[in-house]
Amino acid sequence: MMAHLRNDILLKKVGKKIKRLREEHNLTQEEFYNDTGIHLGRIETASHNISLSTLDSICKYFSVTISQFFEDI
Repeated sequence: MMAHLRNDILLKKVGKKIKRLREEHNLTQEEFYNDTGIHLGRIETASHNISLSTLDSICKYFSVTISQFFEDI
């Protein structure tokens, strides 16, 4: 049970970080999707578990490494 709670917390933090990056670049979810083919709606609301390869694609799009992405999480 605790592991599940920790995963939910991590997913929420990851989703918030992706949303913050997207907003810092003044992009809508639709614009991001048009550029990458990645749907962010469920990722940003933490209702969908993100794969490592999807996170890598998102990081590359925003020119951050995965290490940099997790620095403040």
